[in-house]
Amino acid sequence: MILSDFKVFPRFGRLVGIDWGVRRTGVAVCDNSHEFIFTRPVLVVKNATELVQQIADLVKSEHAVGIVIGLPLRTNGTESETTARVRAFANALAGATDVPIIFIDECLSSSVAMEQIGHATVRDIKEKLDSESARVILENAIAMIRR
Repeated sequence: MILSDFKVFPRFGRLVGIDWGVRRTGVAVCDNSHEFIFTRPVLVVKNATELVQQIADLVKSEHAVGIVIGLPLRTNGTESETTARVRAFANALAGATDVPIIFIDECLSSSVAMEQIGHATVRDIKEKLDSESARVILENAIAMIRR
């Protein structure tokens, strides 16, 4: 199920953060207390069905109680074609897992992640940026949960 309010989202337990992308999807997971966030390898898949299954499997293996997906909005807050694709992905994921899903604006998550990666090679950036962005998305969601 896709939720619209952090007030009803799980306050404890492992969460999965997702930075969806056409080519690469970044993933991060927090511990039960939401104190530590760990990036996972970027998922590079050929189709949406495979990506949904990989994330559903990850949710099970991590014993996650919720999923946070970064929602790419334009700087003025309106939705784009990419936003619609992320929503479609989330709907498919909701059908493949029984944990609640919530969106959070991913504005500037890649910029923050890039700053935190620091000086890196192009290869390192490709391998790490999306999951670092997922970590930032999850970090922001945890701050919302704590409010």
